[in-house]
Amino acid sequence: MSIIQTLNANEKKITLKLKGFPLQYANALRRICLNGVPIFAIDTVDVIENSSVLADEGIAHRLGMIPLKTDVTRFDESDSRVMFILDSGDIDTTKTITSADLSTNDEVVKPVSDKIPIIQLAPGQKVKLEAYARLGKGTEHAKWNSANVSILTDSDKKDEHLLTVETTGALEPMEIVSAGIEELTRRLEEFKEDITNLDK
Repeated sequence: MSIIQTLNANEKKITLKLKGFPLQYANALRRICLNGVPIFAIDTVDVIENSSVLADEGIAHRLGMIPLKTDVTRFDESDSRVMFILDSGDIDTTKTITSADLSTNDEVVKPVSDKIPIIQLAPGQKVKLEAYARLGKGTEHAKWNSANVSILTDSDKKDEHLLTVETTGALEPMEIVSAGIEELTRRLEEFKEDITNLDK
């Protein structure tokens, strides 16, 4: 009999006891929790004006690595995009532009923190851009990793493993695990169907 038991959980991390699961299944779930659950990340950046010392590509990379809160109901919307606008305006004194300066009309998809630094501007420098976030998985790029850490360890008992998942903030830890289980189930069903078709 397979059992999943929550040992401890908070808003950042969860540890589960997996009992009765083959090691390969438990490890597959660990990998999916790390990079197989879709989340939003900024993928396209249209720079309108940039007089800073950082190249457009550098700004785009920094924006892409900002964790964004994700709505799990959009997991099936592969064409769903969220637009962000950044307009520093005229700078009179040295200023650090942060994730708080990114504006969007979306009610859910927002930076997990408003204190993430993007770029420092000197007087007279300006950055204005439009950025677009889309759903993706960490298997495509690390910016879509839903978890910072996904660790599988053995307990003292046979066929018992401890799975620890620490979120980037895009999803709640339990949301990552639940979505990971659904994704693993889907993949196993697809594999089973493929094997069945080979016999025909």
